[in-house]
Amino acid sequence: MSARESILAAIRANRPAGDFPLPEVPDFAPLVGDDRVEAFGETLKRMGGRIERPAPGADPLLPVRERIAGARVLASAVPEVTGNRDLSTVASPRDLADVDVAVVRAVFGIAETGSVLFTQAELIVNAVAYLAQHLIVLLDPADIVVNVQAAYRRPDFGRAAYAVLHTGPSATADIEGVLIHGAQGVRSLTVVLLPRG
Repeated sequence: MSARESILAAIRANRPAGDFPLPEVPDFAPLVGDDRVEAFGETLKRMGGRIERPAPGADPLLPVRERIAGARVLASAVPEVTGNRDLSTVASPRDLADVDVAVVRAVFGIAETGSVLFTQAELIVNAVAYLAQHLIVLLDPADIVVNVQAAYRRPDFGRAAYAVLHTGPSATADIEGVLIHGAQGVRSLTVVLLPRG
């Protein structure tokens, strides 16, 4: 028995008997207006991210093509964009250390925080959202919820073995307040508003 299996077996054996339902998630008044897309974009920008809205009638993937131009290693987890690093063949997360740009689709976005949710199904390899230099996120505008409480009510959290909210690119600031993007993760995060096919 591995150490992991041993630990999990001990937890299961010592779990208290009984039903322990999750607490009710309270409703809070939204801190944003009725235009969720506009609120999401403004919040994302404040968090260091970028939002791209394809012009009506234009190629909806043009903002993606512009962002991936010049990328040597492109990992794509979406059918709309073809990459040259096949995520389904990645044996170890460290195999993604040289990825310049990753393209993924978010399950949904949160207007109040500018966050996007990924699960293991969207990422294929969870580490791609952290190890790529630049992350491009496709988001259906209809999938933007108003706040975190609305997000928690969606079944995506309960169904997923892995779920993570991303809010802008990685950032850190030292004691003097110098802000650095990309210190521990992606250097840029661009959300492209693109309805699901």
